[in-house]
Amino acid sequence: MTHTTKTTQHHSASSALQAITQLYSEQTQRLQDGLARFLKGEDTGPIHAYYPFVRITPTDTVESALASFNTRWAYGFVAGPGCFEATLTRPDLFASYYLEQFELLINHHHVPLEVGLSQEPIPVHFASLEQGLADAELSMHRKQLLHMYFDAPDLARIDDAIANGTKQTAAGTAEPLSLFNAQRVDLSLQRLRHYSGTAAEAFQSYVLFTNYQFYVEEFVRTAQLEMARENSPYIALVEPGNRITWRTGYSPAPDHPLQLQLRGHSAASASGAHTSRLPQMPAYHLVKDNQQGISLVNIGVGPANAKTITDHIAVLRPHVWMMVGHCAGLQNSQQLGDYVLAHGYIRDDHVLDQDLPTWVPIPALAEVQLALEKAVAEVAGVSGLEVKRIMRTGTVASTDNRNWELLEHAIPLQRFKQGRAIALDMESATIAANGFRFRVPYGTLLCVSDKPLHGEVKLPGMANHFYRGRILQHLQIGIKAIELLQEQESRRLHSRKLRSYGDVAFR
Repeated sequence: MTHTTKTTQHHSASSALQAITQLYSEQTQRLQDGLARFLKGEDTGPIHAYYPFVRITPTDTVESALASFNTRWAYGFVAGPGCFEATLTRPDLFASYYLEQFELLINHHHVPLEVGLSQEPIPVHFASLEQGLADAELSMHRKQLLHMYFDAPDLARIDDAIANGTKQTAAGTAEPLSLFNAQRVDLSLQRLRHYSGTAAEAFQSYVLFTNYQFYVEEFVRTAQLEMARENSPYIALVEPGNRITWRTGYSPAPDHPLQLQLRGHSAASASGAHTSRLPQMPAYHLVKDNQQGISLVNIGVGPANAKTITDHIAVLRPHVWMMVGHCAGLQNSQQLGDYVLAHGYIRDDHVLDQDLPTWVPIPALAEVQLALEKAVAEVAGVSGLEVKRIMRTGTVASTDNRNWELLEHAIPLQRFKQGRAIALDMESATIAANGFRFRVPYGTLLCVSDKPLHGEVKLPGMANHFYRGRILQHLQIGIKAIELLQEQESRRLHSRKLRSYGDVAFR
């Protein structure tokens, strides 16, 4: 299944984006019209549509490209002469992101971008048609025809080989521009709605992860207070089921981007429309214009959820994600309620071993570390050496065994001791490792809720006392750290530590 297509050349980012938007609209409309006819009983025959692509073919060397821009930037250029391209989807959602990548490529290499239709088919399920497919009552014969006439998601095209650094490009084919192809992105957009109960359009560029519902309750209370402040920089709160609360005094226009984007994802059709049926990992979004607000996701307990949700949020290319949750303190000198700022990780979680070998170091990112330390000082009202009284910086170990205390052998504890671990949880190393893998800045600030090695196990009464005393402050620290990062130019966050030699050009 191939087709021929002509390409157009573009010397400006906006022109390239306009061409991609038009192609994507034409192709998805073709699918929508075809499916509507098919569902009415018409024998439509095969109907195919294709993702648009963008291509750049620089002739300069990387050295000459580097001479034309600030070398402190970690992205925005290709490795050298050759052909580089990426298939693209949802230009409405990714418009700002695409514009930034296109502008950098044009400015750095001084050659036009080519835009055309790729050979990668758009699955009918990814063309905003899933509700019609779900509601359709088809005979077995018509179901068979549906699979014959329309493209389905192709798992052979959906993998993370580029991100993992294992992609082998065949001779004569283009090198990748992006970590993800269009089908991989579309799959994640669907999965985000399923797992979080909110549409991908609601997600913000600064993400907090937690492993306890108590943080969600405080986040929602904080967000509701912001919605009551007419001068708040946040304009809306989006909760599972895509329920939108607008800020007091804010009157969104009918064509406001958030309303337009969520219009097709009504509360009635979204997972988690009622709080009694929360999705697996509910997400809450404190929205700013241009998606510059804060999203909080309750990932629950365990590395599997941590990997799953970060696998999919990664396609949104957030500016940072951070873990704020509970941990076991491993040092006797730690007190319940103390904070742990991770500067290293022992990965005993195993869920990423095949994608990112355990011998790969996961470095601390200075910008995130400094923001978290400053936030602790400001919110807790301490300074200087007093910060060290309530917060320790060190290695965090993450395990996939919730009952690690019951192990008959001491090998894991020996590894933790050799690695100088000061805290243990089940999610932080996974989130940090997936951040490193997907070039998303990351950080971890945990709070000690028990000390099993020293006789202080988490019992209900002790836990409730701890929750009352620390949850709100801990959440406020996470929000404050994000606000400090929001004040910086976002490019400063995207550290060169996250990039390999010959990496893709897109952030």
